[in-house]
Amino acid sequence: MWHFAVSLFLIELYGNSLLLTAIYGLVVAGSVLLLGAIIGAWVDKNPRLRVARTSLAVQNISVIICGIILMVVFLYKDELLSMYQGWLLILCYILVILIADVANLASTAMSITIQRDWVVVIAGGDKNQLADMNATMRRIDQLTNILAPMAVGQIVTFGSSVIGCAFIAAWNFASMCGEYLVLWKVYKETPALALKSEKKREQELQQVLDATSNHHENPVEAGLLGAERESSIEMTKVPGCFERLTKPFRTLKDGWVAYYKQPVFWAGMGLAFLYMTVLGFDGITTGYAYTQGLSAFVLSLLMGASAVFGIIGTVAFTWLRRMCGLVRTGFISGIAQLFCLVLCMVSVFMPGSPFDLNVSPFENLGTHLFGGQPVSTVSSAAVHQVNLTSTIQSILNDFNSTTTQPHDVSIPLTSVSLLFAGIITCRIGLWSFDLTVTQLLQENVMESERGIISGIQNSMNNLLDLLHFIMVILGPNPEAFGLLVLISVSFVAMGHLMYFGFAYNNIGRQLFSCFSSEPRPVPTNEQHTDTTSV
Repeated sequence: MWHFAVSLFLIELYGNSLLLTAIYGLVVAGSVLLLGAIIGAWVDKNPRLRVARTSLAVQNISVIICGIILMVVFLYKDELLSMYQGWLLILCYILVILIADVANLASTAMSITIQRDWVVVIAGGDKNQLADMNATMRRIDQLTNILAPMAVGQIVTFGSSVIGCAFIAAWNFASMCGEYLVLWKVYKETPALALKSEKKREQELQQVLDATSNHHENPVEAGLLGAERESSIEMTKVPGCFERLTKPFRTLKDGWVAYYKQPVFWAGMGLAFLYMTVLGFDGITTGYAYTQGLSAFVLSLLMGASAVFGIIGTVAFTWLRRMCGLVRTGFISGIAQLFCLVLCMVSVFMPGSPFDLNVSPFENLGTHLFGGQPVSTVSSAAVHQVNLTSTIQSILNDFNSTTTQPHDVSIPLTSVSLLFAGIITCRIGLWSFDLTVTQLLQENVMESERGIISGIQNSMNNLLDLLHFIMVILGPNPEAFGLLVLISVSFVAMGHLMYFGFAYNNIGRQLFSCFSSEPRPVPTNEQHTDTTSV
């Protein structure tokens, strides 16, 4: 709900421009890129319930604070703009982006501990049950992507943004309590969740220390235990100031090295490249459609349709995995996604598309980066009425413009229809591929490294996500969006090419025979040698 709403709120606050939304996405992606490994290490080293409880509280409280700040900005924007030459309003924008970023970091920790760790422990080594649980959790996510945007879209369209902010803040407070009760129940009903590899290692270390305190051991045993005790003292001694300062950097370096050595490295890289795209229901594509005249209600319906196709993708994943095996499922899913994205490429050249190579993507870049703040906001109802010409003019002009004048010009819907047709239908292949890589990571990463490897994977995802936000900041004009679409499809194709290399290295020509015997398993960390090169 918050992920959908924050993009609309930022666009509306900044005069119907994609700039503020792009900056928000850049901050979010950059923070996960830098802190993903540290978050993953924190998940590995702390009790599961504590991690889940802390992440849940920080995430929801941050969203509540953001909702309150946005309510104040919407209600008193003119007053804030007139105070301290508008710097107070800019400070509010900065606070919203930073606090929302904290909420996203907490959500990342929550996702790692639940989706990459808890489900593996609950499944208990049963790969079929693990696949079903992954698919079920993804269906729940997609179902919320249907209901939540529809609720927010209707509230914002038929009510106001202030009411929408208040509703989201109240909802997060109520859901935080409900989510914690559910997590507590699952934790109590699964005793294995109380044990982690770190705890097991500490228990073994304590046994060594207890053994050395026994005065009746023979000299040989005493020597061996003494050596173990010295080693344990080195491990448990209090680190110095320099070591504490450099620990985050060492954690980051060790995490990236461990990630590169994983047998599923290229599969993870393939998934990461899929994030270098504007072809998703993130703030960029939502904002682009918003500036072309689609209301929040229409966008919420489109997002709901996308979620329905995402659910179909989870069903396809479970069926394909049983029929063709896990590795082939990712290959087939990639082909399906690329086939659907052809519609997006065609939409760039169809009637109604603002794509124009004669207009430089960097035109008026300085105005966007250093221009003043808009005096008035554009309501969702007004956005629905303005045509393409007035919308482009409002984006290219200096942000001090106050109104947008509608014209009686009909805009062909062919381009935007094909664009969203491709985005929505490709969800089948996308989510099936995502579940494939997720399970490959779950099955082939050791428990003691599960958190940090998942954190690095999130960092890689956000690195490519960050690049796509940089592209939008450099070329925010609607005429440049078609170029971003073509670049996005190219990166998706490169990602699936990486996965193809991984799959072919593991099962060879059996990759092209869907109903042949089950492929040999992906080598473990100990067996991994040269499979990390395509």
